[in-house]
Amino acid sequence: MTFDELIAMLEMQEEILQFKHFTNEDAWALGNIIAAEARRRGLPVAVSIRLNNGYVVFQYAADGTNLQNENWMRRKYNSVKTLEHSTLHTYILLRKNEESLEDWSLDSKDYAAAGGGFPIRIEDTGVIGSILVSGMDQVSDHDLIIKCVSRYLHVDEVPRIKGEIL
Repeated sequence: MTFDELIAMLEMQEEILQFKHFTNEDAWALGNIIAAEARRRGLPVAVSIRLNNGYVVFQYAADGTNLQNENWMRRKYNSVKTLEHSTLHTYILLRKNEESLEDWSLDSKDYAAAGGGFPIRIEDTGVIGSILVSGMDQVSDHDLIIKCVSRYLHVDEVPRIKGEIL
């Protein structure tokens, strides 16, 4: 896939996977879907759902995860909150333009351009938080979120990225 095709697919995912509402109960239900899928597949991931005010409304850490996973999720959260796109979208856009986070005035100590952060976008409202996964390669972290949000929202036709990317 080309950069433009990947960007179009990622933007389509964000357009399709919008919420009508998002409460703490929604965070609990969605977070448990992601955690259950991770446990079922034996994935060594940490999962967090955070609102834009910084409030963590769901968190799960599989055995084998550590403080480094929390650091990655913090940086992914900052990226989603600031840019209002998935962190994989940010990664692809930077690669396409041959830029770095620093070119966008973002410190890589505080921001991440690697898949595993996805915006919680409310229809007609905007981005109110982030869904975060850390522990696998960036495409797998991203895809776990897409698969589980699709299941939670009962959306069957969401394009998904498989395998390596550019």
